[in-house]
Amino acid sequence: MITGVVDYKAGNLKSIETALRHLGADFIVSDIPEKLENCDRLIFPGVGEASSAMKNLKESCLDELITGFAAKGNPLLGICLGCQIILSYSEEGNTACLGLVDGSVKLFSGFSGLTGDTSAELLKVPQIGWNTLGFTKKHFLFKGIPDNSSFYFVHSYYPDVKDEFKIGETEYGITFSSAVARDNVCAVQFHPEKSGKYGLMMMDNFLKG
Repeated sequence: MITGVVDYKAGNLKSIETALRHLGADFIVSDIPEKLENCDRLIFPGVGEASSAMKNLKESCLDELITGFAAKGNPLLGICLGCQIILSYSEEGNTACLGLVDGSVKLFSGFSGLTGDTSAELLKVPQIGWNTLGFTKKHFLFKGIPDNSSFYFVHSYYPDVKDEFKIGETEYGITFSSAVARDNVCAVQFHPEKSGKYGLMMMDNFLKG
């Protein structure tokens, strides 16, 4: 089973590669659609800005590769920016995205809440650091992982999807969808490859799912 990792010049892939090697996965990293289309499953990672990411995807025809791969029923995992780009629209750069899952990407804004009952520190944007993932539905990604485990987040925008596509949620000023799924497509807003034991378990679940 070969896992393809999409390289669309949207961030450092080293942590993904390190995690996959640790898990003993057979994988390739490529920006060439023809090298990825016959993979058994696809990881769509990324950090950065939505409109630039979509521009890179279109210029390399990787947008067609990803949508076609998903349409065939093949397993696909979006991570961080990849979680946002699989949705229909992003407020960041007023960007039309891939539309694999119906939903939009919104900017954290207008926070008046505090980080704790007695803290005077306002919530910061971007959210950087560890936060908990609460399961809203049973999903194979979560096998063996306790509910409300912590994962590593770095983001200013968040996914907003209907309950039917939400499988996990996180609190940060608001409650937002931090894990989404539709049929063979799933995605997480956090970085499982940087989230220690449970992050690696989640990636392993995807590889074996």
